[in-house]
Amino acid sequence: MAREYPISEVRNIGIMAHIDAGKTTTTERILYCTGRVHRMGEVDEGTATMDWMDQEKERGVTITAAATTCFWKGHRINIIDTPGHVDFMAEVERSLRVLDGAIAIFCGVGGVESQSETVWHQADRYRIPRLVFINKMDRMESDFFGVVREMRERLGAEAVPLQVPMGGEGNFKGVVDLIEMGEILYPEEDFSLNYQLQEIEAELLPQAEEYRARLLEKLSEYDEGIMSKYVEGEELSSEEIKSTVRRATLTGSFIPVLCGAALRNKGIQPLLDAIINYLPSPVDVPAIRGITRKSAASDCLTEEEEERRADDEELFSALAFKIATDAYVGRLTYLRVYSGKLRSGDYVYNPRLRRKERVAKILQMHANKREEISEIYAGDIGAVVGLRETTTGDTLCEEARPIILESIHFPKPVVWVAIEPKTKAEEKKLTISLQKLAEEDPTFKVKVDEETGQRIISGMGEFHLEILVSRLLKEFKVVAEVGKPQVAYKETILSAARAEGKFIRQTGGRGQYGHVWLELESLPSGGGFEFVNKIKGGDIPREFIPSIKKGVEDALESGPLAGYPVVDIKVSVVDGSYHEVDSSEMAFRTAASMAFREGVRKGSPVLLEPIMDVEVVIPEEYMGEVVGDLNARRGRIEKMSSRGAKRVLRGNVPLAEMFGYATALRSLSQGRGNFTMEFHQYREVPEEIRDRVLEKQW
Repeated sequence: MAREYPISEVRNIGIMAHIDAGKTTTTERILYCTGRVHRMGEVDEGTATMDWMDQEKERGVTITAAATTCFWKGHRINIIDTPGHVDFMAEVERSLRVLDGAIAIFCGVGGVESQSETVWHQADRYRIPRLVFINKMDRMESDFFGVVREMRERLGAEAVPLQVPMGGEGNFKGVVDLIEMGEILYPEEDFSLNYQLQEIEAELLPQAEEYRARLLEKLSEYDEGIMSKYVEGEELSSEEIKSTVRRATLTGSFIPVLCGAALRNKGIQPLLDAIINYLPSPVDVPAIRGITRKSAASDCLTEEEEERRADDEELFSALAFKIATDAYVGRLTYLRVYSGKLRSGDYVYNPRLRRKERVAKILQMHANKREEISEIYAGDIGAVVGLRETTTGDTLCEEARPIILESIHFPKPVVWVAIEPKTKAEEKKLTISLQKLAEEDPTFKVKVDEETGQRIISGMGEFHLEILVSRLLKEFKVVAEVGKPQVAYKETILSAARAEGKFIRQTGGRGQYGHVWLELESLPSGGGFEFVNKIKGGDIPREFIPSIKKGVEDALESGPLAGYPVVDIKVSVVDGSYHEVDSSEMAFRTAASMAFREGVRKGSPVLLEPIMDVEVVIPEEYMGEVVGDLNARRGRIEKMSSRGAKRVLRGNVPLAEMFGYATALRSLSQGRGNFTMEFHQYREVPEEIRDRVLEKQW
């Protein structure tokens, strides 16, 4: 089977935005407009194609990134619709990792909201070219030019309109295309996707000419031909302008801006045109780079990197970016193929596992529906059945020349709850279900508390855990008891310390001997764990150093204050001794754990709590009560601003104080306020609060 579309006519794009900006509604209109679906789904009615999970239908929010494919003017567009809620940022992170371009959707009323900023900076990190669609231009208080200004001020984005709106709020009737210099007018009598292109009305012409001049002025920075013609007043063709907009957009420094009202089917076709005209194909982005092994069986990685071009004839390489459980076909592994091609029945090599797995089926996904295909090519996104041990972030390649692509990094959980089966018969069912959820979601962690024997599940927030527990009870039919959400505290040290660990056992035969000296230093917040070997000479043979590191990692799991994990610490092995006969890896591992625990006790240990970035949007009249409530929650207000007729408060609040805040805010603002929050950093718990935590008297 040959490739249906040339790779240059493939677009892998994501749709990203703040919650309620209209991502899923826009995707539904795109699917309808391209003929992928024959009835437009609605988020509010629970009929959206991309929000297929029961929890998504019930709550009207996107929870999991859904993939689909549609076709427009001879191009294949692979779309991933990502969640907007901060608790599901892992879905955005792994989607951005495998995409070539993105559409950022902003609400014409809300503008640049907190989650908009987060996903924008995630896209910056992956250097993803993007275009902007300012949605909801038919809403009261919508402000196209205000949102463009906010993008420049808050995101540092070179946002350049390619369109300006015709009318606003209830009078929004279309857009003025600044490249074609014509009106795109949508009929008011129905919500069809039909539109008319006509000459610009006289009263709109001055504004259109002003913004076209700004567009050409900005494009002249990217193309000398444009600059020359612009300066000399020569006419520029639409093709010249579009070609330059494309080149500028691919640099990532130029952001084309369009607008519309997705719910009323306005602005969808120009958005589709912009996707194929300005966003990159797989061959327009830099070739993927990875580290090669000397051989499939070798433990030694070469220092040199290797490139894999987006070409069907290259060696096969792909990244597994998502695992999902399907009721009909079982375990699904979502892949982005970077080079080569893959056929159903082929074996793929996983360099992390150092083993091969067989691909039983290849599927093209359309949300939760699937179409079996025989082959997948470079630049494509699809799902495969049959990979039982591959996990999120694994590279798949050919055994003859393995390559390891950069994996995907996920944030650590900040909230946990205890969960137990109601009956002994449910225990195995719960264990299997938790394992499946943990495979699907890298930010969902499961462990058993060594002291109490309780199962502990942790995630990114209350809502995240609420959804996961709901899936356990409804989707997996598990009968379980769930505790109240708890904060995931951490421990660290404030001062440097030096400690000795000595493990000696004599049992008549061969004994055990391990002896190390460790130096501990604190790292800045977010510094994690750093291990350094400062042993010079033969005080401790090199083969025991990995065991020392493992012993330290064992001890990191439980700090001296309350048994919480220890973070932000640098550990150096500086001295020690060994016995030629009795020393072993286990002895040094044990000695290192002993030394680390002693060092932490000496290093002024403190308790850390997660601090959240919080944004609250409320009417002016409730400002006093809301600010007072945040202060009572140990919050720090850092910025107050206006967004239309509403006030926006931004600040930091300890997560421990934010449980149940949604209910409190509704009460304080008579249901008219809303808020978002995301993890900011870990910070030392005040002494009076620490005592309450340690005494478990919250």
